[in-house]
Amino acid sequence: VEFGKDMPATEFVGYDYDAIDDAHVLAIVAEGELVDEIVSGMEAIVVLDQTPFYAEMGGQTADHGRITDSDSIENPDGNCALLFRVNNVQKNKGGKFMHYGKLLKGSLKVGDTVAASIDTVRRAAIRRAHSATHLLHKALRTVLGDHVHQAGSLVEPDRLRFDFTHFSAMKPEEIASVERMVNEAVLEGFPITVKEMPIAEARSIGAMALFGEKYGDVVRVVDMGDGYSVEFCGGTHVKNTAQIGGFK
Repeated sequence: VEFGKDMPATEFVGYDYDAIDDAHVLAIVAEGELVDEIVSGMEAIVVLDQTPFYAEMGGQTADHGRITDSDSIENPDGNCALLFRVNNVQKNKGGKFMHYGKLLKGSLKVGDTVAASIDTVRRAAIRRAHSATHLLHKALRTVLGDHVHQAGSLVEPDRLRFDFTHFSAMKPEEIASVERMVNEAVLEGFPITVKEMPIAEARSIGAMALFGEKYGDVVRVVDMGDGYSVEFCGGTHVKNTAQIGGFK
């Protein structure tokens, strides 16, 4: 589906907010076509002008949650006049966040003001897994060597997958060393800070970039333990490595 060129990109506010009550519906797609309105029972894609939902990017899976009428942001589902259940979010090349889901209650029109709220328990689990991948990257490079580079990842609520370059399969003792090193970093309780800075400054402090990724002039840098692990990253993270919990 082609959206109008004059339609603005979606503003992502999910680093600071889990829920907002003043989002506006920019577009609705149902059955592959742009529509002005959907009613209960219809599956659709909803585009908002701003959103707390993280779209699937950089290996981090998308947030789930709900879009409701603005007055119902704190209400249980049964008390909402409008309820659109979000089960996937993708970001298109034009910067629009496309919220996939099903309208379970009420009707939704282009131009409506709505509330958007994520599943915070799910987001918290994803944050733990994503922060763990950074510690895992650090441990792999320490145990196996600096030739190790991230080649992909998947961050979900209940597991993580980390793809990396190496010459051979890891030996049992190497796996044990990596596991121990990650858990030691968790127990240290390193503070995690996130800053945006010019890319040249980020490289000067040793920030690791994902191989093959294209970056702009200003990048987001995640620093764990004041230099212990420093990486370019647009994902969501815990505030302290202790919040990750046990790693295996």
